[in-house]
Amino acid sequence: MKRGIVFMALLLAGCGSAEQLKPAAGKPLPPKPYGAAATPTPKQLLTPSTQARPQRNDELLKDSEKRQPDPFDLPPQN
Repeated sequence: MKRGIVFMALLLAGCGSAEQLKPAAGKPLPPKPYGAAATPTPKQLLTPSTQARPQRNDELLKDSEKRQPDPFDLPPQN
């Protein structure tokens, strides 16, 4: 049983590919985007933009701050 688990783990560890990505044989890269000066490289196409992967802000509130009064926070009318 343990041998089977180790064997499966080795199979799964070896299934990843470490080669560079290339376009399929006989197929060119996609055409350059409208207004771009040059056709992007495969590495540029695979790198997500800042808008696609925004930075996360995990800054915790370090000092408590008093809230400013909100003029639109009115009690309900009867």
